[in-house]
Amino acid sequence: MAEYNLPLPSMGESIAEATIIRWLKEEGESVKKEDLLVEIATDKVDSEISSPVNGILKKKLFAPNEVAQVGSFIAILEIEEKFSLEDIPIERSKKRFYSPLVRTIAQKEGINFYELETIEGTGEKGRVTKKDILKYIHIKNNTICIPKDNSVKIKNININSKNEEIIEMDRMRKITAEHMVNSKNISVHVTSFVEADVTNIVKWRKKMKDSFQKKTGEKLTLMSVFVECVVKAIKDLPMINISVNGTNIIKKRNIHIGLATALPNGNLIVPVIKNADSYNLVGLIKIINDLIKRAKSNQLKPEEIKGGTYTISNIGSFGNLFGTPIIHQPQVAIMAIGLIQKKLSIIETPKGDLIGIRHKIYLSHSYDHRVIDGILGGCFAKKVALYLEKFNCCTKI
Repeated sequence: MAEYNLPLPSMGESIAEATIIRWLKEEGESVKKEDLLVEIATDKVDSEISSPVNGILKKKLFAPNEVAQVGSFIAILEIEEKFSLEDIPIERSKKRFYSPLVRTIAQKEGINFYELETIEGTGEKGRVTKKDILKYIHIKNNTICIPKDNSVKIKNININSKNEEIIEMDRMRKITAEHMVNSKNISVHVTSFVEADVTNIVKWRKKMKDSFQKKTGEKLTLMSVFVECVVKAIKDLPMINISVNGTNIIKKRNIHIGLATALPNGNLIVPVIKNADSYNLVGLIKIINDLIKRAKSNQLKPEEIKGGTYTISNIGSFGNLFGTPIIHQPQVAIMAIGLIQKKLSIIETPKGDLIGIRHKIYLSHSYDHRVIDGILGGCFAKKVALYLEKFNCCTKI
């Protein structure tokens, strides 16, 4: 019997580790290909890892609540014959084709087929290119994690047992706290604020929401319009859609929009709309509703919270006017959408200025001053505002 070492697969550039929650198979138990082996908790999402082979679970290398690094082996399986990339037909993956060069590199670096399937491809139809696999190997070999003794610490204080209660942070809150401190240490945060007139959008939604829901079964939310306008602004100012690697600026071709979503327990998660520029307004409405619904019921897949290139946070949903959102690493900017308010405003018309009631909103744009100066960060916020104000209230959906 040969042995197969099961690695913890990559689940995104910003995810370096995962916590073992519980094993679903016992040592010595037979395992079939695609059987679920273990539940893990990554950055904000719980998921399962299945077996890529038929065999027997020989040994668990991590116990529940222990943390494993991406790429490290978490279990040993006994299999009938040696398992290698060469033994797998090219057609085995229903998702994509692997070129001989990529397969050779993978075999040389000890990357098995299951791990290869987790690598994000930038080629046609999601194909993994030579550049993709070399980048994955570089990240895997050079991942820098915050040491446990440098994690967020709370100063010991005296607790009055009669008047105070100690509440232990849950796992997600600990991870969020660590990421927030990490982002502040990495990025030089600057925030610009812009006010936008969204009267046309509010009137349009009021006019269309009932018929749209009756026709499609979907709720017509304004977030789809905000996403559409942000995407248009990114196309106009693509240097917002970047990340930083040392002294190199990485310009993203794809526009993947993250939506910061509050969970019922008060924690936060950021599902991602992949290739947001490929959707029309109806498509955005459907995917946003689906992602938010599944986020709140803990049904997101790990790949659905990774790869974002720009993030939007709807702070208006809990009554806030504006704020200073923290950048979601490794991105370099984030926009907070404030509460829509009715305001008395001066309206410019060909016949002169008038005073009327308008629906106004504040946009808060935080950006990384290492690579984005005020002119770009401020212009981007203004560009989004202009697209919101130009929205056609006669748009049919």
